[in-house]
Amino acid sequence: MAPKSNQRYTILVADDSEMNRAILRSMLEDSYDMIEAEDGLQAVAILQQMEQEISLVLLDIVMPNMDGFGVLSAMNKYDWIDSVPVIMISAESTHAFIERAYDMGVTDYISRPFDMMVVRRRVINTIMLYAKQRRLAAMVNEQIYQKEKVNNLMISILSHIVEFRNEESGLHVLHIQTMTELLLKSLMHKTDKYQLDRETINLISNASTLHDVGKICIPSEILNKPGKFTPEEFAVMKGHSKMGADMMKEVPFQDEPLVKYAYEICRWHHERYDGRGYPDGLVGEEIPISAQVVSLADVYDALTSVRVYKPAHSHEKALAMILNGECGAFQPLLLECLVESSDIIQREMSVDTVARGDQRIMENTAAELLQYEDMSVTDRTLHILEYERNKARFFTSVVKQILFEYTPNPPLMTLSPWGARRLGLDETVVDPYNSERMADRLAPKRLAELLHNTTPEEPSVEFDCEALLDGTVQPVRIICQAMWSSDEPPQYSGAVGIVVERKEEEDS
Repeated sequence: MAPKSNQRYTILVADDSEMNRAILRSMLEDSYDMIEAEDGLQAVAILQQMEQEISLVLLDIVMPNMDGFGVLSAMNKYDWIDSVPVIMISAESTHAFIERAYDMGVTDYISRPFDMMVVRRRVINTIMLYAKQRRLAAMVNEQIYQKEKVNNLMISILSHIVEFRNEESGLHVLHIQTMTELLLKSLMHKTDKYQLDRETINLISNASTLHDVGKICIPSEILNKPGKFTPEEFAVMKGHSKMGADMMKEVPFQDEPLVKYAYEICRWHHERYDGRGYPDGLVGEEIPISAQVVSLADVYDALTSVRVYKPAHSHEKALAMILNGECGAFQPLLLECLVESSDIIQREMSVDTVARGDQRIMENTAAELLQYEDMSVTDRTLHILEYERNKARFFTSVVKQILFEYTPNPPLMTLSPWGARRLGLDETVVDPYNSERMADRLAPKRLAELLHNTTPEEPSVEFDCEALLDGTVQPVRIICQAMWSSDEPPQYSGAVGIVVERKEEEDS
C-alpha cells in the first residue's frame, strides 16, 4: 500500500548487489520513483545533487569503495541526515553493527532475509513520518515569519506615529534598526565583553525602533521648528529621552529583556562617551552598549537624511564628521566597527525598503532557527514562538494607541488593552465584521471591503470614519496592513492596524 498522496516520493537504494536492488525495485517501483547506487561513493554523489528530492535512503552496510557507515558519516557531515531518513537493510545483524547504525542516525534497521510486507510497511511509515515533520517545519517557519512580520509592522505603525509628528522620512526608524543590527554584529566579532549573541542583537535592534517615542510628548511647534532652538526650546526638546524612558517604566512585563533595552535606549541614546551628552551625563561604559550603538546609528542617519533644518550629507561626509568628533565622542571600538562596516552600511541604507525589511525578517528567522539547532524540534519551536509572543505583547503595550490584529480563521480581532478600554470592547472580539457592538464603535464592514480588495503588492488600507471613543463619537483614521502568506499563490492571512484620532482642523 502506497501513501495516500498525489505526490510520488523518490527512494535511493544503495547496495552493491544487483539482485538485492532488483528485489527492492520490484517491491516498490509501482508506488515510488527509484534511484540506484552500486556503492557508497555513488550514493553520496547522488545525495549531493538530489538531496532535496530524495525522501528515503535504503542503505546496505557492506559495499566497495565506501560502505554504509561511510555514507552515514557523509550524511551527518553535510546535515542530510536531518532531512533524509535512512533505513539500513543488511545481513549484518550483530548488536554492535545495529547500535552503531542507530547512533549515526538511521531511522530503522531491517535484517536480511526480510519480509516483503515488513519492508513496504516500514518504508511507508518512515516516508510519511518525515513528510509530516517537513510540513510541520514549514508551517512553523511560516508562522514564525508571519509573527515576525506582524511585529515589524507593529513597529512600523508605532514609529509612524512619531515620524508623522516629526515630519521625518518614513525610513528613519528602519535605518536605525538596520544600522544597530550591523554595528552589533561587527562588535560581537570583535569582543565578548558585552556577551552579544543573535538573540540579544535581535532584541536590541527591535528596541531601537522606539528610541524617539518620547517625542510624542513634545509640542509640534518645537519638534518641527526649522531654525535653531532657543535655550528654552532645546531644554524642552531634550526632555524626550526622559519622557520615553518614563513611558517604558509604565509598560507591563518589566522583567522582559526587550523592555530593559527599550528603557536604556530611550533614556540614554543622546549620552556621549566623554560625558557631554544628556540627560544624565553618563561617561564611557556607564552608558549601556544598547544606547551607545543606537546613539551612533541615530547620528549617522541624521547626517545622511534630509531634515527641516538641513540637507542630507553624503556617506563619506557623515563618516568624516563622526570620526573627527564633530558630533560628539563615541567609543573607539564602535568607531572601528563603523569604519569596517561602512561599505555594507552604505549599501543597506541605500536599498533599505519595506521589501528589504521582509528579506531581513527571513534572514533573522533562519539565523534564529539555527541558533537552537542543538535543541529538539519541539523545544526549539516553543522557544521561538514564546519569544515572538512576548515581543508582540510588548509592542502592543508600549504606547497608548488603539492597535488591532485580525485573523480570518478563526475570525478574531485582538485589540491592544488601552484600545479595548477606549472602545468599550473586550480585548478579543469574535467575528468582528458581524459584531453589533463593533459596528456601533468602528466601521468593520468598510474595513472588510477594503481589505478584500488588497493584494500582496498593494496591501495597505487607509480611510477616515467615526468611532465611539470613551462613549463619544469622534473622527478617526484607520491605517491597516493586510497580511499575505508566502504560498504560491499567496493567501490572505489577516491584518494589523491602528486607529488614529483626527484633529478637527484635518476635517475642515
